[in-house]
Amino acid sequence: MQGDSREESSMGDFDFQRFVRAVLRQKFMILAFAVLGAVAAASYAFVATPIYESKAFVIPPTQNEIANFNYGRTRDAELTPYSIKDVYDIYTRRLQSESLRRDFFYKVYLPSLPEKKSKSSQDVLYADFSQVLRVVPPLKETGDRYVVIVQTSNPEQATKWAAAYIAQAGELAKKEMIRNLSIESEVRARNLEQQIVTTREASRVAREDSIVRLAEALRIAESIGLEKPPAITVSQSVIAGGESGQLTYMRGSIALKAEIKNIQARTSDDPFTDHLRELQGKYNFFKGLKTDATAVSTYRQDGDLELPDTPIKPNKALIIVLGIIFGFILGLAVVLLRGFFTAKSED
Repeated sequence: MQGDSREESSMGDFDFQRFVRAVLRQKFMILAFAVLGAVAAASYAFVATPIYESKAFVIPPTQNEIANFNYGRTRDAELTPYSIKDVYDIYTRRLQSESLRRDFFYKVYLPSLPEKKSKSSQDVLYADFSQVLRVVPPLKETGDRYVVIVQTSNPEQATKWAAAYIAQAGELAKKEMIRNLSIESEVRARNLEQQIVTTREASRVAREDSIVRLAEALRIAESIGLEKPPAITVSQSVIAGGESGQLTYMRGSIALKAEIKNIQARTSDDPFTDHLRELQGKYNFFKGLKTDATAVSTYRQDGDLELPDTPIKPNKALIIVLGIIFGFILGLAVVLLRGFFTAKSED
């Protein structure tokens, strides 16, 4: 048994040694395969279409850039001012929205494709577009900075698309903000209009009540023959009001008739209505409130977009190295196969 084991061991050593000698004998063949792999890889690397990458970084707007969104928005007006985060959240939702991606796909990406390729399956083309344009959410280290990455064979196109995409998201977010502000202003104006109507109605009722009280006081004054106020020292406030207006008759019938006639001749109760002018001023403000779109922004671009001058794909050095490795392995496999068939034929 030990003899058989030594014989098998020596046969294994012999086979390995024979393999090494075969490799050394055919090292030029292996080298030729490695060179062939390098040439093939280099051919691909230098012929393949280069891909350029452009990155656009966006960060929240400044307080000054959202100031006009908060024009007229105070807690006294029952409208909470928008914060930077409120505005930027609307922008980032738009930036990552599927609706914006689809719109950019149909209006920008598809028209840029050759006519033959643009007729391919929409699902396939959209999958390709998803690799061309990507929105990368912020990492913990970068906080609230989003990145829009565009990879195309044209460096100018990549830069243009990145800039256009973040700008389009900004316009959509700005329109949404202005639309929200407009609706809130209209609602506030309607509320104020209703308050004005209610206040005017209350003033009208108060005028009618005042006429009724004065008419009753006139009847009392006429019944006692009191035409003028008595020549006694009485507080005017007491005469005017008394106990719920009970002494109003002491003004005398002449004054009371004149006051009733004057009140009945009024064409408007507005000048005599408390807080009405304040409500009208607020109503006119919110009714005519407009936001200047050119004076606001929902994001900031962090840094300038520079034209990429070095392609990210293909990585020529890596491709050539992989070609050499693949050629070496292929040459080694050929040597092994030749050795295997040679050994079989000798047996």
